[in-house]
Amino acid sequence: MLLDTSSTQVFYAFLITLWAGLSTGIGSALIFFTKRTNRVFLSVSLGFSAGVMVYVSFVELFRSAETTMTPLYGERLATLYATLAFFAGVALIGIIDRLIPEAENPHELPDQSAVQSLQEGPDQTTAHEQSLLRTGMVTAIVLAIHNFPEGMVTFMSALTDLSLALPIAIAIALHNIPEGISVAIPIYHATGNKRKAFFLSLASGLAEPIGGLLGFLLLRPFLTPTVMGCCFAMIAGIMVYISFDELLPAAERFGHHHTALYGLIGGMAFMAISLLLL
Repeated sequence: MLLDTSSTQVFYAFLITLWAGLSTGIGSALIFFTKRTNRVFLSVSLGFSAGVMVYVSFVELFRSAETTMTPLYGERLATLYATLAFFAGVALIGIIDRLIPEAENPHELPDQSAVQSLQEGPDQTTAHEQSLLRTGMVTAIVLAIHNFPEGMVTFMSALTDLSLALPIAIAIALHNIPEGISVAIPIYHATGNKRKAFFLSLASGLAEPIGGLLGFLLLRPFLTPTVMGCCFAMIAGIMVYISFDELLPAAERFGHHHTALYGLIGGMAFMAISLLLL
């Protein structure tokens, strides 16, 4: 599996990554259009995203990493290098998570009481307003940092195969919805300004296409088959970590165990059918 680095493919990759990143705005838009967030929808969506990511990581990306490096190193060494790169991806996103305090980590998504607070108006207590505003702003900045590797996942997948990138982009877009909520809720409750909350949340998603494009520009001079194979495996590791660290726990918090499980299986089935048809 080779990367298509033509200008047209890069343009399409950027558009897909931009769309996935800006989906944070869907979550923040909930403060305009609803007083109660549909937790079942969020739970199923997050489980679905995890299913897509886990399935494509092990069935497609890891296998592509092995296939790309096998002609150079043989099957045994190619599998070893792919495995090491996979866990390097896990370590990369894990280190990012560990360096960020739990309370300010957008992967620690708002619990049910926070989502339910969409029913309420903005808090009028000045000290509480300042605390909420800081929480929202810090979450937006940290979310932007987290979106860099996610942007690379989508961007590199799109350079490989658009039919592979679209389901991944959908999965990332779905899991960006509650992340948008985690930015918009505290800013709205601190300021009472829905527009400000919406646009700051939307802006945090811009890190995704920027991260994807910068990652591509940095790696482009070094895109040998070995680097490409390692990239595929690292992307798989990043997506598996996100699925188990963020998506599935959040899916259970927003809904129930079986709701998250149904979404997970549905995501896997969707990805399996997509790969068979495309």
